[in-house]
Amino acid sequence: MQKIFGAKTSSKKALILGAGFVVKPALALLADRGVEVTVGCRSLQEAQKICKDVKGAKAIALDVEDEAALDTETEKVDVVVSLIPYIYHPLVIKSGIRKKRNIVTTSYTSPAMIELEKEIQEAGITVMNEIGLDPGIDHLYAIKTIDEVHEAGGKIKKFYSYCGGLPAPEASANPLGYKFSWSARGMMLALGNTARFYEDGSTKEVPGHDLMTTAKSYSTGYTGFAFVAYPNRDSTPFRESYRIPEANTVIRGTLRYAGFCEIVKTLVDMGFLSQDTKDFLKPKSDNKPDSWKHVTAKILGSTSSSESDIIWAISSKSTFKDTDEKNRVIAGLRWIGLFSDEPITPRSTPLDTLCATLEQKMAYGPSERDLVFLQHRFEIEHKDGKSETRTSTLCAYGDSEGYSAMARLVGTPCGIAVMRVLAGEYGKGLVKPYSKEICDPIREELKGMGIEMVEETVI
Repeated sequence: MQKIFGAKTSSKKALILGAGFVVKPALALLADRGVEVTVGCRSLQEAQKICKDVKGAKAIALDVEDEAALDTETEKVDVVVSLIPYIYHPLVIKSGIRKKRNIVTTSYTSPAMIELEKEIQEAGITVMNEIGLDPGIDHLYAIKTIDEVHEAGGKIKKFYSYCGGLPAPEASANPLGYKFSWSARGMMLALGNTARFYEDGSTKEVPGHDLMTTAKSYSTGYTGFAFVAYPNRDSTPFRESYRIPEANTVIRGTLRYAGFCEIVKTLVDMGFLSQDTKDFLKPKSDNKPDSWKHVTAKILGSTSSSESDIIWAISSKSTFKDTDEKNRVIAGLRWIGLFSDEPITPRSTPLDTLCATLEQKMAYGPSERDLVFLQHRFEIEHKDGKSETRTSTLCAYGDSEGYSAMARLVGTPCGIAVMRVLAGEYGKGLVKPYSKEICDPIREELKGMGIEMVEETVI
């Protein structure tokens, strides 16, 4: 099977929608295997940039909110790969339904997608989701271990899965230990999502504004990394999806370097994740933006824009474990520039105005690489009553001269899945990689390309 999918035997056509960094690895894989690929972006220039140096790739300008234009392009191909923000996936799926064309995304299967399931079935098309990194590669190895344990008569008592997309350690020299290779807004908004999970038999829920307070030091067994972990979104459906009803703990979450969460918590307390429009954050007619210190004072309601008054206002809204933590956080806010005379980039809301500055100060340099660290932890009870703790770990670095780790680990599984959809391997309807039949072939093909999680028994 792997030889078939590695060969340049396809005469199929695909449309990839998106301008993000994950598009190029998927595009290159498909083009290398003989698929005629068109890349559609709102900006023709962006599409041409992505297609550069990829033989046979075609670039077009396409707005997915233009139904007629989207349908025209959808009808020309066998599969549409939607790598645009998840809120637009339903528009793409509806086009696939109208034109009876298959769809692949790397995003979680949303309620809006599920509402379309009957129409997807009636159209006789495949809509494959959750096949990137997280979600994606994480599913492939979770299903593997869970199936192995169940087949041997054992039980999964606790399941933890944490993933972090981070700068490599040598590129992490800022107070948050973080850099943006994608939209700062998307990442910051995710920090406001409510988290739900199972822990020791109980359902726990953490409101978004309290999420950073749950962050704890997390030992991965790789002692060179000082990670903290916090829960991410709703983990509770995975007890059913992974078929582990016996598990009393199911937590999926995010990894960050130590120091990140305390600063973000303070930004939340200060009001910087607000999406409310503020007149003083709108662009001015004279094109002379306000300074950060004046804006910070206004958002906080500080008595003045002096640093001492701003810090006093922060202290009235946020709490710190001790003086050392407060000093570290204040130093981080100072590094961002919130107390400075530097002009803001006005974006109407506190969140968007902050993100404009974060994207400038926390962008990857030309020779810097990223790190992806993904780890599952299974606490197992075997048939004979003995206990075991097993981990599956992926630690991958980007290539400063090529793909980032995140781009490769999202785009490559996606490309493999597209090839298998084109080959008609999957049934009709909404498809997710939650079964051995889907996961095993993709996992083995990724392994042949040097992408795999290392499985170990640690206790």
